[in-house]
Amino acid sequence: MPQLFTPFKLRDIEFKNRIAVSPMCQYSSIDGYANDWHLVHLGSHAVGGAALVMTEATAVSPEGRISPDDLGIWKDDHIAMLKRIADFIQQQGSIAGMQLAHAGRKASISPPWMGDKLVPEIEGGWQPVAPSDLAFSEDYAQPLALSIEGIKKVINDFKQATQRALTAGFCVVEIHAAHGYLIHQFLSPVSNKRSDEYGGSFNNRIRLLLEIVEAVRTEWPKKYPLFVRISATDWLDTQESWRLEDSVELASILKTRNVDLIDCSSGGIAPGIKIPAKPNYQVPFSDAVRNRSDIATGAVGIIVKAQQAEDIIANGQADMVLMAREMLRDPYFPIHAAAELGYDIKWPVQYERAKRPNKS
Repeated sequence: MPQLFTPFKLRDIEFKNRIAVSPMCQYSSIDGYANDWHLVHLGSHAVGGAALVMTEATAVSPEGRISPDDLGIWKDDHIAMLKRIADFIQQQGSIAGMQLAHAGRKASISPPWMGDKLVPEIEGGWQPVAPSDLAFSEDYAQPLALSIEGIKKVINDFKQATQRALTAGFCVVEIHAAHGYLIHQFLSPVSNKRSDEYGGSFNNRIRLLLEIVEAVRTEWPKKYPLFVRISATDWLDTQESWRLEDSVELASILKTRNVDLIDCSSGGIAPGIKIPAKPNYQVPFSDAVRNRSDIATGAVGIIVKAQQAEDIIANGQADMVLMAREMLRDPYFPIHAAAELGYDIKWPVQYERAKRPNKS
């Protein structure tokens, strides 16, 4: 049996294989509501055989959205359609996961196909917040530095969002602490210039994430896994940035706080950084965190081939592969990967008649 198709258990949840659909922004919501696009987009990946299907970054508050068109979970009215989606995913034998997110200073921006432009408040945008009043770039709004009360609100927003995700039927939640969004902004000294208990030292800069993890775990059942996505490095060759060594140390701490898997991505804290993107370029991060922090990890980053994914799992570099763009190109990647690796997996009964060539 290929290692890619071995089951993987975290807490009481068993994933039928090691392939997960990574969160991918769709910019297709109005006022945060999921709709038929999300049902078909996410549902097709469950039909295609992925073990875990994650929602896109789902905003825990209106000001936590990247764009006005982001998915949200900041009010109870969002639950009904999300529950329909989660139920469908799990009817296909997959696990439904939700990524909880806050964009921080990278908020109030238009979708990519509209130019990634600042959306002013007069046109439906809003005032972004951040650890410090430093803009991401000259094309972004200058954020307001969060007060202690503002930080407490962010923590409570994650807590309330977790309650709603549970009500909606999701069995995995992931805290988005990567890609230059709010929690990563606190982690990295590039964006965090605070002088209070949330800034300065490593222990102070990780404080917000630890407090969010604690708040989420008070609502999230012990039987369900909790993931955290991190940027394992800022890709800056300086002590005044977030580095892999910091990620290894953070992961060790998160393990003691009942986090079950570290989803290892990278970058996003500042514009203009050259990242050597190529197949497997982020796998060394998941490998280092997994084997130095003794915690399960997910590998991401230009994973596009069946054998490539198989080797990552077989070599012990990660426990799951989280795939994004290749899943957009091929929502049935797991079915095709199994065939390529010579392994027979169960298809949806509605599709079984296409599993073998028609003899007639």
